[in-house]
This record gives sequence, structure tokens and C-alpha cells, in this order.
Amino acid sequence: MPDSSLDPASSAIADAPRGNWIDRFAPTATKPYLRLSRLDRPIGTWLLLLPCWWGIALAAPASRGREFVLFVLFAIGAVVMRGAGCTFNDIVDRDFDRRVARTRNRPLASGEVGLAMAALWMAVQVLIGLGVLLALGRPSLIAGALSLPLIAIYPFMKRVTWWPQLFLGLAFNWGALLGFVAVAGRIAPAPIMLYLGGIAWTLGYDTIYAHQDKEDDALIGVRSSARHLGPRTRPFLFAVYAATYVEIAAAGRLAGFAWSFLLLLLPAAAHLLWQATTVKTDDTSDCLAKFRANRDFGLLVLAALLIAPLLPPL
Repeated sequence: MPDSSLDPASSAIADAPRGNWIDRFAPTATKPYLRLSRLDRPIGTWLLLLPCWWGIALAAPASRGREFVLFVLFAIGAVVMRGAGCTFNDIVDRDFDRRVARTRNRPLASGEVGLAMAALWMAVQVLIGLGVLLALGRPSLIAGALSLPLIAIYPFMKRVTWWPQLFLGLAFNWGALLGFVAVAGRIAPAPIMLYLGGIAWTLGYDTIYAHQDKEDDALIGVRSSARHLGPRTRPFLFAVYAATYVEIAAAGRLAGFAWSFLLLLLPAAAHLLWQATTVKTDDTSDCLAKFRANRDFGLLVLAALLIAPLLPPL
């Protein structure tokens, strides 16, 4: 088992930005737990949070001006629940992580954090997330509880299916439903279509992400869409990203947005087209850069959802 205290350079997490705020400012005792929650890599929090904000924006006419408060509550919830999910994932995958170059220095895999303390840290984060759900109200509490089975099974899917990315999409985009329910107090066809669009989006960006690990995954027997698709990844990206645009556009129309919403989504569509056209699946740095760029796609969709209700019909 590697001793991460011996060589700080060799113990750096592969996809964490160098000189991040944890390295620079966090008290030494807290660093392993903050890294366990991936707080040195905020892109995952963005990808969990943005569908929540989409759901809020989709239901905005019914929000009675509560959008800002809901945005803040969901931001807190996304930070702690993404942290809890990552902690759970690392507990389940700690033996795999020791055998993969990109993940072998994670706190659990390296032995920097013990199993019992990791479980306790996960419980603390879940309790904070529960507090957020209670603040959102009973419908949101029920909707949030329904997502727990998806969160629980996701880490095991890479062992049994070539499509663990699909299960990540089911879990990560649940916030599109939850955000809508927090505003409207009910579910409707529009947020369901938004949820489907988010799942298609996740299939794309997480397949790109998985290309970073495909050689190690092949050696240890871990499955992924990247390994399954191989050279067929680019046409797959075109297909799922086209579905993303169509389904998000349909969500807006079902919510009563004018046809101009389709035009507002074009910058987001162009961003996905750029990803699918230019990604280099054998270049780990490019895969990571394209993956991280999906925050910008999510913000472009959010902008379209916020602007659409303000525009006259086209």
C-alpha cells in the first residue's frame, strides 16, 4: 500500500488541479476528507448541481420569486451529496482504485483515511443533505429519497454492465426532477423530458471521461462505455448529444416555452458539437479537458431556460 506521506509529488491526485485551494489553505487534518469528497475537483459538483438548477428554471413561473433561495439550497445539497456519493464510491471501489494509475492516490486507496472514518464522514455529509431536503419541504423529501437506490447501486454497475455511465446519468440528473418538484410540488412531463436529456448528456460526457482509464480498466476487468465503444465513440457522441438537444428542447416546449427556446439552445448545441467533433479519445489530457468543459454546456442550458419565459412567442 503506498505511503502518501513520503512523497507529496507522487501522492497528488491525477485529475486534481495543482495548487488547488485544499493544498493551499485547508488545515492538514481536513485535507484527506476534503479530497475524499472531491472538493479539489469541483466539476463533479457542477455536473450534479446544474440539472437541479435546470429543474428550478423550468418551473420558474410557479416559483413566486424563490429562485435565489432554491439555487443556494441546491448548491449546498450538491456539494455535500456529491461528496457523500464520492465517499461511498471510494469505499466500494478502494481495491480497484489501488490498481488504477489515476486513482491509486485517493485517500482510501492510499491508506491515508481508514474505512471507519470514511464511513463516518459519509454519514455527516448525508445528514447535511437531509437537512437541505427538509428545508425544501415534504414533496422534495420524498423525491430525494427515491433517488437513494440509484446512488447506492451505481458503484457496482461497472462490475456487471458495459454501461455504468447510464446508471450515473440516472443518479446525477435526478436533480432535474427534484428542482422542479421543489418549485411546483409535483412532477410533470416537462421535467421528465429534461431528466432524459440530462441522462443522454451524461452518457456522452462520462464516456469521454472513461477513456482516461480504458487501459487500466481492461487489465483489472472493469467495464465502461469507453471500452465497449472504442473507435465507435465519436458517432455515439453525436447521437447522444443530438438526443440531449432534442429532449431539452422538448422539455421547454412541454413547459410552455415559445419556439424561440430552440434558438436559445443553439449555443449549447454548438458546444456539444465541438466536443464530439474534436475530442481525442486516446489523449487523456484532452478527454479531461472536454469532460470539464461540460460545466459550460450546463450553464448555457441554464441561461436558455432562464431567458425563455421572458421572451415573446416567435
